[in-house]
Amino acid sequence: MASGGQASSDVPLGDRTGAARGQASGASPRGGAVSDGQPNPAHRPGTVPHAEALPDADPPARHRPRLGDWAELLRVSALFTVPGDALAGAAASGARPRGRTLLAIASSLCLYEAGMALNDWADREVDAVERPHRPLPSGRITPFAALAAAAGLTAAGLALASLAGRRPLAVAGALAGTVWAYDLGLKNTPAGPLAMAGARSLDLLLGAVATTGRVRPALSASALLGAHTFSVTTVSRREAEGGSTLAPLTGLAVTAVLSRAVAHGRVGSGTAVPGPAGPTPSPHQLPAGRGVAAALGLPGPTPTDSLRSALGALYALTAAQPLFHALLNPSPQLTQRAVGGGIRAMIPLQAALAARSGHPGVAVVTASLAPVARRFARKVSVT
Repeated sequence: MASGGQASSDVPLGDRTGAARGQASGASPRGGAVSDGQPNPAHRPGTVPHAEALPDADPPARHRPRLGDWAELLRVSALFTVPGDALAGAAASGARPRGRTLLAIASSLCLYEAGMALNDWADREVDAVERPHRPLPSGRITPFAALAAAAGLTAAGLALASLAGRRPLAVAGALAGTVWAYDLGLKNTPAGPLAMAGARSLDLLLGAVATTGRVRPALSASALLGAHTFSVTTVSRREAEGGSTLAPLTGLAVTAVLSRAVAHGRVGSGTAVPGPAGPTPSPHQLPAGRGVAAALGLPGPTPTDSLRSALGALYALTAAQPLFHALLNPSPQLTQRAVGGGIRAMIPLQAALAARSGHPGVAVVTASLAPVARRFARKVSVT
């Protein structure tokens, strides 16, 4: 689930030179014994060199972290993509949100932010070279503080899930394990996008099992959300260097398939009512001003159907437009915009999934998070 946002820093580590590795770790060329092959005159035998002279020392924080530093580390603007997971899961399970759904949302928020902090802790050496402005490599937040935040937020997320019951705790435990495995080992492997997709799918299932105790009805919705996450994570793996047209092209194809999936079918809205017996009337026999479906006695589009279609179109527009730009010009800047668009597109997708399950109210509440997320994204980047 480090999902949405975590995907934003998923760049292959690759091979780094000794100089880059030293720069990434905050090592000083004056440290220890060596820069030009001569002993450092500032280091006297029997003394302990300054922390910045140690090759593996973390860069010292210049000041006490401010609230804005933590907001940047945790990418708070991406938080608005999280509640929709549990809300869509509750709708897919056939129930309206209730108190335990709120516990699932709170648990998801904690685990998501844990993944963000852990992501930057794991990437601190790479970010020192590629993104030195980030809170950890710039020294605004220490690596120890980021790791402690990740551990504390994980514990809080599991505690909140336990209040909803043993089954939600089991799903939250699997989600937390996936997040930590992704950040610490799977991120730069071929299994990385699959792990991130699994995290988002589990987050939706957490909302379903916390609300009704059932997982099976929400499997379809979780698969659709996971497919979108897989696509976004695949694109994000090249966001630092750009140059790939295959990833945005694949993302466009996935977006087209998903937008059609959420815009068609009437899951949760009942089945079609058969028309009257007898031969089907010819077109010139249909009453003027009435649709074919109404003339045949079949149910026409409902407000929920219209809402679902509109949300599906909004999802497609939000995700596809920056992907198309990245396809035409796969520069790092446009690739990062495509990743950001994919993260923001999760909100209309979650809302469309809720409407697809026959819960328009939940869909409207979820969709209302989109403008708030966009406003926060102007202040704190989601990538």
